[in-house]
Amino acid sequence: MRLEWLEDLIAVAETGSFSEAAERRSLTQSAFSRRIRQIEDHVGVELFDRSRKPVQLQRTTEAQRDRILQIIRTLRQLVADLRSGSQMVDNHVVLASQHALTTSRTPRLLQGVLERHESISVRLRSANFDDCFGQLLSRKADIALVYRIEAIAPEVEADYLETVEVGQDRLIPVHAAARRADHLRDRAMGLLPIVTYPDAVFLGQVMNLLILPNLPPPLQAVQRVETALTLAAQEMAQVGIGSAWIPESLARDRIAEGKLIDLSDELPSCALTITVMRLAGAKRRAEEAVWTELISSPAEAGG
Repeated sequence: MRLEWLEDLIAVAETGSFSEAAERRSLTQSAFSRRIRQIEDHVGVELFDRSRKPVQLQRTTEAQRDRILQIIRTLRQLVADLRSGSQMVDNHVVLASQHALTTSRTPRLLQGVLERHESISVRLRSANFDDCFGQLLSRKADIALVYRIEAIAPEVEADYLETVEVGQDRLIPVHAAARRADHLRDRAMGLLPIVTYPDAVFLGQVMNLLILPNLPPPLQAVQRVETALTLAAQEMAQVGIGSAWIPESLARDRIAEGKLIDLSDELPSCALTITVMRLAGAKRRAEEAVWTELISSPAEAGG
């Protein structure tokens, strides 16, 4: 039974006239009459008492009137939900963002996107570099926002991938401002207690390849805590557990507040390139809009 058929039945019941019902349904009277006959042929019984004026539903049909109205409401809501769901899917974009960027840069970038595209919805998935890249390749994410370093750039250049540099940041050493004396005492003994990252994650590779080998001699790093989360590393540095290397965009506010000190003048740091990536090929309008905003929005560490 079609929704339009049920609506036809109720139109006749409410108007008591086939001609008025036809007008309400925006059909000619002949076309409406043919459709009523088609409905009755489909059901196999007469649904209307045509001998009475105004036209009335047969008693068996009238007994089902409330049920018919409920089905009409249910089907209309289903149609609306399906249309809304389709629009939501079309306007939904999944962004995989590296953990540190999720906190420091992504909110500001997304703010600009959503202010200019109110109909777009973004699902943000925070992960390490490898997971962001994996989500992109498996199509669980539409766009990935990550840090890259030329010296250790993973093999992501391919004809199936689009990459655009959208800004710069720095990985800088920080220490608790309130524990500056502890840092100086440890340095005098040639020791540097640090909070570091697992070897398997991107910043762990950066530490092992570009930071720790370049510590000024005879300084020796002493690992105190290992964590994959830059936010956790920053908190541990602030309470004085050890020095930590944090993206400048993340540490900037704490440094300005006097809670952390930047040790870049005495310990190695390195540049980070902020990059957006997506698979090549045809894109939905919402995805293209988000991509365009991301590649045209500044993502500088100082912004």
